[in-house]
Amino acid sequence: MNGFLIYIITIIMFLIMLFVLNRIVVYRAETKFPSTGEFIEVDDIKLHYYKKGDGRPVIFLHGGILCAEDFNNVLDLAKDDYQVIAFDRMGYGYSQRSKKEKITPMVQADILHKAIKKMNIKNPILVGHSWSGLLVLSYALNYPKELAGIVLLAPGAYAERYPAGKGDLLSKIVITPIIGKLFLHILLVPLGQLMVNVMLKPTFKPDSVPLKYQQRVKALWLRPNHFKANREDIISFVPAAKKLSIHYHKINVPTQIVIGEKDPFDTKEDSYQLYNDIPHSNLIECPNAGHMLPQAHPKAVIKALEKLFNSK
Repeated sequence: MNGFLIYIITIIMFLIMLFVLNRIVVYRAETKFPSTGEFIEVDDIKLHYYKKGDGRPVIFLHGGILCAEDFNNVLDLAKDDYQVIAFDRMGYGYSQRSKKEKITPMVQADILHKAIKKMNIKNPILVGHSWSGLLVLSYALNYPKELAGIVLLAPGAYAERYPAGKGDLLSKIVITPIIGKLFLHILLVPLGQLMVNVMLKPTFKPDSVPLKYQQRVKALWLRPNHFKANREDIISFVPAAKKLSIHYHKINVPTQIVIGEKDPFDTKEDSYQLYNDIPHSNLIECPNAGHMLPQAHPKAVIKALEKLFNSK
C-alpha cells in the first residue's frame, strides 16, 4: 500500500512539475515576444493589430499557425503605398477570444466587420492567408458593398479537401472538458516542441523556415489559449465551408487568388476551384513558392494588390 501511495504521489508531483514548467514557458514567451501593436475592443473582446503607412486601406488576416507577425515582411514593403493593418485573429497572438459563443469563420468575419467600422476604415481590401481564406470569403458574401476587393493567399475554401474533415483526434482532445485542460496545461509544452518542426517544414517547403519565425512559433503557438483557438478553428472549418461554398458564385467584388507553384497542401486545388467558382476572379501562380506566401514571398502579395487596384 505504501508503495502504491508513493507511486501516486510521484505521478502527482510530476504533473505539478509539468504544469509549473508550462507556466514558466508561457511567461518567458510573452516576455521575449511581447505585444507591440495596438488594441481595439469589440463586443468586450480586445483585438491586437499592427498598423503602418497611409493611403488605401488593406487588412491582412493570418492563417492557423501564428498571428499578425506572419505579414511583417509584407507590411514593411507595403507601408509606403497603403495603410496596412494586420490583425491577430481571435485567440491568437495577443487578441482575446470570446467565451460567450461558438467561434466560427462567420463569427470572426462579423467581429472583424465591427472592428473595421469602429476604426472608421472605408472600403478596405481584405487579404486572407490559408485558413483565413474562408473568413475573407464569408466577409465578401456578407458585406460586398463595403469592400474594395479581396486577395486570397493559398486559401482554404472547401470542406472535402480539408484534412480535419476526415477527423482530427488532437483537436477533439483539446476541446474536451477536463481532458483538454490537462493536455493544454501539462502536456502541450513537451509534446508541442516536437510538433512545431513537423508542422513548419512542409508549411514553408521548398523555402527554409526562418529561425526567428520558428522561435516565435515555439513560444507563442504553444500557449494554451493560442493553441486551443487554433484547434477550435480547425474543427469549425468543415461545417462553415460546407455552408459557404455553395454561395461563392455570388461573390462579385474584385478577387485575386495567389497560389504557390509548389504548395504541398490541398489549398492549391481549392484555389483552382475558387477561380472557377468566383466570376471575374484572377489567379496568380507564384513560381517556386510553397504555402507560406506572406513570410517567404511578400513581393507576390504586393503584386496581387497592385493587380487588384489596376483591374478596377
